[in-house]
Amino acid sequence: MRAAILSLSLLPLPALADPAALPHLATPQHIAPGDGIVIQIGTQSGLAQWAEGFRPRALAAGISPAILDRALAGLRYNPDVIEKDRNQAEFTRTIWDYLDRAVSDLRVENGRAAIRDNLALLDRLEATYGVPREVVVAVWGLESSFGANRGDIPVIEALATLAYDGRRGAFFEGQLIDALRILQSGDARLENFTGSWAGAMGHTQFIPSSFHSFAVDFDGDGRRDIWSDDPTDALASTAAYLAKSGWQTGVPWGIEVTLPNGIDYMLAGNGQAKPIADWAALGLRSADGGALPDIGPAELLLPAGAQGAAFLITPNFRAIERYNTADAYVIAIGHLSDRLTGGPPIRAAWPRQDRALTGDERRELQARLTAAGFDTGGVDGRIGPKTLAAVRAFQLSIGMVPDGYASPSLLMRLR
Repeated sequence: MRAAILSLSLLPLPALADPAALPHLATPQHIAPGDGIVIQIGTQSGLAQWAEGFRPRALAAGISPAILDRALAGLRYNPDVIEKDRNQAEFTRTIWDYLDRAVSDLRVENGRAAIRDNLALLDRLEATYGVPREVVVAVWGLESSFGANRGDIPVIEALATLAYDGRRGAFFEGQLIDALRILQSGDARLENFTGSWAGAMGHTQFIPSSFHSFAVDFDGDGRRDIWSDDPTDALASTAAYLAKSGWQTGVPWGIEVTLPNGIDYMLAGNGQAKPIADWAALGLRSADGGALPDIGPAELLLPAGAQGAAFLITPNFRAIERYNTADAYVIAIGHLSDRLTGGPPIRAAWPRQDRALTGDERRELQARLTAAGFDTGGVDGRIGPKTLAAVRAFQLSIGMVPDGYASPSLLMRLR
């Protein structure tokens, strides 16, 4: 597991109110204002000129002239899309703030209702793909509030605007071509081909490339329709996505645990799974105080370092992570699925006195660590494995617990 699991409070977290902000596979990462990225304001005429250059590339990729003519006719530059792309950093929150919203009592209540209303379908999906209904419904809940917020922006308009804008032009142009392939296949019709500002679509917010890889026609009508009010194909596609991403039937995503006094915090975030018997021998217990259940080899996850909840996570954590690369999102999906089965809230307290570091503070942290002789691999504001290793080395050097948790108070120690 990447070491970034130790410092979720420093990372940009997905926006629950805006499913498009969720980084599915290769969707754009959050860029904060002042991160040194300058993007020119686009224009309608500029988009039209870009579309002229795009047309031969789309034809070379196998898109028919007729589909291009229809899809690009009246193409509109959407400045709201660019505004959302540039200001994703407003969604940066601590993991506990994120989980408070992601797994609220109302979401749990609505999720249980969604299961009751779709029980026959979910039973079939579980039998077909081996993914628990609660996990599929948890994804549905976080992505679109169980279908209520599927997005109403034309997908072609959003992706063309982002491809022309240029911040990640090559990526969005590839998504645009995949979107045109969806139209060409007949899976979607242009008049209802809508989604979020970043081109994520349907009940569970697939980007076009993920649609081609994982979407299924579960109702047998000849179309993989994830846009319909009927969620059949969308939920089936989500179950197929997780199954193809390595979901192991009968294994939980993870469990909350308590740690013994004197635990070696270097055991967390090192990518090494241990048998449950080994963790038990080290003194770990289930959060309810009982013995650890045998969930197979597991890794130790400390999303707020020594100060917050601790989890043992299984390979199914990785399967959910394929759907969305933010660890906070994975924990939210797993915990919401547990709540939907009647499980309790997370028992451990969080360090709620802390706040998330700003982008400038993350860069300052890296710069000060580097100046002190602890290599962060660069100053980019992203708390990755090298930065966390530097944090741990610094913590050890001053007699702190080496849990890798880079908090505002740690930054103060460096000043």
